[in-house]
Amino acid sequence: MTGGPPQERGSETPDGRRRLFSRSTWPEARYVADILRTETVGGGLLLAGAALALIWANSPWSDAYTRLGGFVPWPGGHDLHLDLSLATWAADGLLAIFFFVVGLELKREFVAGDLRNPRRAMLPVVAAVGGMAVPALIYLGVNLASPRGAPEGWAIPTATDIAFALAVLAVISSHLPHGLRAFLLTLAVVDDLLAITIIAIFYTDSLSVLPLAAALLPIAAFGLLLRAGRTWWWALLPLGALAWVLVHASGVHATIAGVLLGFVVPVSARGTRTGGLAEHLEHRWRPISAGFAVPIFAFFAAGVTLRGADLGQLVGDPVVLGVLLGLVVGKVVGILGATWLVARFSRADLDGGITWVDLLGVALLGGIGFTVSLLIGELAFGTGSERDAEVKAAVLAGSLVSAGLATLVLTRRNAVYRRIAEQESRDDDGDGVPDVYQRPEA
Repeated sequence: MTGGPPQERGSETPDGRRRLFSRSTWPEARYVADILRTETVGGGLLLAGAALALIWANSPWSDAYTRLGGFVPWPGGHDLHLDLSLATWAADGLLAIFFFVVGLELKREFVAGDLRNPRRAMLPVVAAVGGMAVPALIYLGVNLASPRGAPEGWAIPTATDIAFALAVLAVISSHLPHGLRAFLLTLAVVDDLLAITIIAIFYTDSLSVLPLAAALLPIAAFGLLLRAGRTWWWALLPLGALAWVLVHASGVHATIAGVLLGFVVPVSARGTRTGGLAEHLEHRWRPISAGFAVPIFAFFAAGVTLRGADLGQLVGDPVVLGVLLGLVVGKVVGILGATWLVARFSRADLDGGITWVDLLGVALLGGIGFTVSLLIGELAFGTGSERDAEVKAAVLAGSLVSAGLATLVLTRRNAVYRRIAEQESRDDDGDGVPDVYQRPEA
């Protein structure tokens, strides 16, 4: 074969300038396509869970919804800090499965994906940092300027929901360039890593060192078994559960146990099938995460009651306003601004088939901050508090507005790319060679 490996073609311009969003390796393209197909279903189930919660919480039977979320299935588990309500089990327990899949995804990206290459990783990392810093600053600015402000919720608008954002993109992106899809996936992965770090550092009220140190033992044993190629579920599942219990007892949010367990999984190990162990486990656990854990969490987390609420006062609340502006405006400014800075001050340029309007649509998708934003809101203000209800309303509204604006932009761009593909496949002169047309302007 000539022309070099697929990942290198089109990665630089003739004058030596590196292109942003250039085509990844073909295995990476297959991986992204597979994720997009899966997340379409997961995103739909997430929305269904949230919609059911909103309908029930605002129906005449809303008290039953509240009682269900507050039911404690194991009231005798006080000694192990396991006397939790169903809503808390969903946030602390089921979301650990979601974060385990995130940990696997992060490990794979850093070892075998785009993030293993510092030059390729620079853009999504900088964009993710910008997309988190600007919303946090906007939230803080709004809340510090108001006597009713609550600055402790600064991290709520910083997160991007992978399942929701990729589901929207998968529905409308039949002809959008692959580079945009890969960029959104990588940015969301980095975003998750930063959100996990924020939860561990800023939303841990008290820390018990002994159980946290003890949790390292089952986590290490979990990783050693898998590294040896031993997929003994009768041993791995109890080790994972023990790690979760110990991390939860330490005061650190229990979902961090899922991330740590994902990190210790080797990308490949002896006795595993083609594709690597981390990818194999991800495919095994993603349906449980996307089809059960995240929708159940959304069902218990999104049930905000709006009956009798003063919508004008609600919109004017500094917490609501800070979250809304952070998600809808801050994410776009942060992601686009960081990307422009990388292009301005490095030897990098947009790939020839991608325009800044395309990137605007992806930046708008970054404003979909559903699952992790709701979780941070509960950690910041307490489950069931008045502020928690305001946060839920703001996160839902901001995510829907961002999704709607992104759909408008990307649907238009997708139609343009579809027309270009149809024109390029035509052979009007009958010479057996498809006619070539210019790429669309922004």
